[in-house]
Amino acid sequence: MKLRCVLILWLFTLSSFAQQKGRILVSDLYQIKTASNIKFSPDGKWYIYSVQSIVENDTKNGEYDYRTQWFLAPSDLSSPPRAITDAKEMTAGACWSADGRQLFFTRLVKEKPQVFSLAMNGGEATQLTDFRYGATNPKISPDGKTLIFSAALNTDELLRDSVLNTGKALPSWNLEKPGMNTPAVYQNHAKGNADGSLEEIRAYLQQNEKDKKAKVFNRLNFQGEAATNPELKYMQLFTLSLSKTDAAPVALTTGFYSYSLADISPDGKFLLINADLNPSQHPDRSQESAIYRLSITGGTPELILRGPDQRFSAESISPDGKWLSCQVQSSKGVNLSRTFIYNFTTKERADVPIERNANALTWSGDSKFLYFLAQSNGGSVLYRYNLSGKRAIRLSDFDSGIVSFDVSRSRLAYVKLNVSDPSEVYVADLQNKSPKVISKLNTGWLAARQLSYPVKKAFTNELGMQVEYWVMKPSGMESGKKYPIMLEIHGGPAAMWGPGEASMWHEFQYYTGLGYGVVYSNPRGSGGYSEAFLRGNVKDWAEGPTRDVLKALDLTIAEGWADTTRQFITGGSYAGYLTAWIVGHTNRFRAACAQRGVYDLTTFFGEGNAWRLVPNYFGGYPWDSSAAALLKAQSPFTYVDKIHTPVIIFHGETDLRTGVIQSEMMYKALKVLGRDVEYVRHPGATHELTRSGNNRQRVDQMLRTMEFFERYK
Repeated sequence: MKLRCVLILWLFTLSSFAQQKGRILVSDLYQIKTASNIKFSPDGKWYIYSVQSIVENDTKNGEYDYRTQWFLAPSDLSSPPRAITDAKEMTAGACWSADGRQLFFTRLVKEKPQVFSLAMNGGEATQLTDFRYGATNPKISPDGKTLIFSAALNTDELLRDSVLNTGKALPSWNLEKPGMNTPAVYQNHAKGNADGSLEEIRAYLQQNEKDKKAKVFNRLNFQGEAATNPELKYMQLFTLSLSKTDAAPVALTTGFYSYSLADISPDGKFLLINADLNPSQHPDRSQESAIYRLSITGGTPELILRGPDQRFSAESISPDGKWLSCQVQSSKGVNLSRTFIYNFTTKERADVPIERNANALTWSGDSKFLYFLAQSNGGSVLYRYNLSGKRAIRLSDFDSGIVSFDVSRSRLAYVKLNVSDPSEVYVADLQNKSPKVISKLNTGWLAARQLSYPVKKAFTNELGMQVEYWVMKPSGMESGKKYPIMLEIHGGPAAMWGPGEASMWHEFQYYTGLGYGVVYSNPRGSGGYSEAFLRGNVKDWAEGPTRDVLKALDLTIAEGWADTTRQFITGGSYAGYLTAWIVGHTNRFRAACAQRGVYDLTTFFGEGNAWRLVPNYFGGYPWDSSAAALLKAQSPFTYVDKIHTPVIIFHGETDLRTGVIQSEMMYKALKVLGRDVEYVRHPGATHELTRSGNNRQRVDQMLRTMEFFERYK
């Protein structure tokens, strides 16, 4: 009897211990593994996928680096996946050989990407290219004899290359260098001399530019993500014979244009490429693109589809060679892209009936179906379009996210994000029936963690639009207790959040684990809905979206568990803008966190590389009188003196998408006004800090946000 009681007590203790899961920690960021890039072998018997891990740096204490490793798995599930590359190697762009016996991928060699091959029966990878311009985006011809790859050249390299530019041609479009024509710039053969003739002085100044002693800008798109760049780059296509050991790359394209390879025809005779070959327009001025067909041996590209003020892009060719999947979008304004298929023979075009931005357009092996992904209603959703029935059927739900997928003749393989797990690999039939999870990337460490599960809700705003929002209660919430609540806002403004969107998985779970409730929504202007919804914030970045996000918060508070005296608000990019706007118009929040935001729209036009948002959303430029008044009226900085909420402001030091002047202006003004404000700059960080930036800085920003809110909690 005594032994039985001891056994019962032991079992009860074990059961209680099993139920006492810990919260998500900030350091759990380093445990998250994410899969992507699933690709079936040509015969469909195998598939590969990549896994990104975050690992501790071997030499720098406290630093964590990204690592990518490739895995191979049989599609019949006869054995578990196995690693085929070392986790310390940074590889990208993997593709199969035509016979499925090799993989081709890129790896850095002397700071330039080069193409390698790896036999599936074991052994070391073999370097195939040693190209002076590097080699990216490898693809193999259907007969397995030819490697096609891309390489980027700048203007000087293209001018000097005797193979790519045998006639020493110059750009035919206007160089836009004031007072000088193109030949005067590029045909100056004088020796540089600071005290010489005008031509010698010009040569001297040009040498200073080449030696990086001066940056001279004549181009419009001179801002990258982290640095300014006066040089244009031209992406060219090359082939390499795989049947000759000493073969050299052969140029398929040339000229002062950029080409991107969409697909290779099933018979291996031609390539489908996307480019803008307008000889009279500077590449930075062009907002159009067209689809061309190019012989695999080179020559003059044949125009397939183009249109004025349109961006056409080819995606993939059906296995029977009859159809091309494409997209087209207006190059002006705020709008969705339209997905359609094009018949090479009849030139028939048929729209895919879905009002969403589609991507990853992939044909079934029998050419009867087109699979694709689309962000929709909070999820990244997999669809299948039937060519004969002309219907698009949804194959996955709105509460998860398909990150990557591929189809064989009998199988569907994909990577899926769930609230319960940020990334795992699945295999199913072609209708996604009875999917089976293949990987165990995160299940181990997640078993000891308690999660908060979002509940989807909706309301109708004053425009008659249904706005969806999600409520995440604190994990381990106790009945009758009041909790602080955090309003999280997404950026874009055309982004979309939901349970199927990966970027905020860890942050939301971290804050709910700390005892905060989290509410987030997709206000008017968000992606993942209709075009009318997407355009719902045109000329209204501020007041309308503010009403939507605050309505979601008010409805959540009305549930009764949130403490109305402890409300907090945060968001980045456009959401940094909206956060600043909101605290300039209400004092309801105890504290706010504005991240990498836009605060003065006129300044943003000049400072940010996303400056086209200004004319697209506000109908003009700062010098246009009607637009100027609107830009001022809708700039949070205009109301900076009304901000009394304590604010912490974040910005990456090299962020050129929104620009650091934005945050400097806001911080300096609040400081002069004597308000509670703290300003944090992350050295070397770009606009992508919280998504793909330095991991130590990602953790730093989350901790500083939490610590700042705790001061006022």
